[in-house]
Amino acid sequence: MLRWCCLIWTQILFGGMRGIYDVEHFIKSLRYDVRIVRSLPEISSNGKTKKMKSYQIRPPRDAPLSWYTTFALEMMKQHGAIYLTPFSHRLAEEIDNPELQRLRCRVNYHALRFKPHIMQISSEIVNKLRAQGHFMSIHLRFEMDMLAFAGCIDIFTPEEQKILIKYRKENFAEKELVYRERRLIGKCPLTPEEVGLILRSMGFDNSTRIYLASGELFGGERFMKPFREMFPHLENHSSVGPEKLEENARGLAGSAVDYMVCLLSDIFVPTYDGPSNFANNLMGHRLYYGFRTIIQPDRKALAPIFVDREEGRGSGFEERVRQVMYRTNFGGPHKRVRPESFYTNSWPECFCQPESKNPKDKCPPENVVEVLGSQLQSEESEGSEEGKDANQAAATGRAEEEGST
Repeated sequence: MLRWCCLIWTQILFGGMRGIYDVEHFIKSLRYDVRIVRSLPEISSNGKTKKMKSYQIRPPRDAPLSWYTTFALEMMKQHGAIYLTPFSHRLAEEIDNPELQRLRCRVNYHALRFKPHIMQISSEIVNKLRAQGHFMSIHLRFEMDMLAFAGCIDIFTPEEQKILIKYRKENFAEKELVYRERRLIGKCPLTPEEVGLILRSMGFDNSTRIYLASGELFGGERFMKPFREMFPHLENHSSVGPEKLEENARGLAGSAVDYMVCLLSDIFVPTYDGPSNFANNLMGHRLYYGFRTIIQPDRKALAPIFVDREEGRGSGFEERVRQVMYRTNFGGPHKRVRPESFYTNSWPECFCQPESKNPKDKCPPENVVEVLGSQLQSEESEGSEEGKDANQAAATGRAEEEGST
């Protein structure tokens, strides 16, 4: 069992996420790993009582574990509480501590759960789709922020290019990007038409039922039209959902439903796995829960095939696409090799072995929850007794002082 001496302050952790995440479930799920409090304690100073303030520090990107056990811990000791911001990608993915890696999986795949109403809506959508047979989900990342980030703008109109260039200047570091070069190294998101051509080359026909998870597609219907002609049976959470989603929580309710439907679909197709937490986490989540089928296009290997087709050299197009796609692992178990992300593939750290010579790799006993609960109760009892002893000693000391005076 892993116990941490630090506290997680839920007001900070869930500040903008209360609308979609089940906070109570999060706290309960991690009770054997970390102690989570809802607010910082009050402190007394110069006869006055006030709330403790957290000291804000900025963790370096992909910080090693040693940064937290030295600098961050020292700051916590000095100030009583620290506030880490920003929080995304602030711990190195590859750390030489299997138990900490497993804790990451417990957080991502067990503790983090959407609120009951989101889970209910997602379940109803999946049941409705599955009532008509198998269905595929596709995460179309053909959106303004990602296109601007990738520098893939040449296929758009002059006006659209101005919008993308402006967005890039305002949000990303200045860098000269050449569209053709970016595309040939697999850095451009696939267009909806390219996704359709890949699926058709793999044998999916126009009867295939598809759930689309995406934000607002940049360029509008003219980019969706070729895809829709190939695959007319398209749905999204608005078309098949049982009710209109309340887009509170910063508009994340729809994305939360999309995530769950993609997680439970028969096949998931990510079209861009760059800095996309949605697609990366989904791939890791599907792998964790039984190696569910994933069709992940190799954009770098496919790019020259698409370029040849566009330039009139389309002979053998579908066969070439199939050769590339059938080299992928389709979400099956495979050892993680850089630059693959831990969040995309937590094999082998988060997978136990029924029979293993190394005790650390063995699967936990079936009554592991009862065992952990018993250990936690024992620790709390010991802590309570220690607290009583300390209070009694302090009271005795005060009594002796008063007696001597």
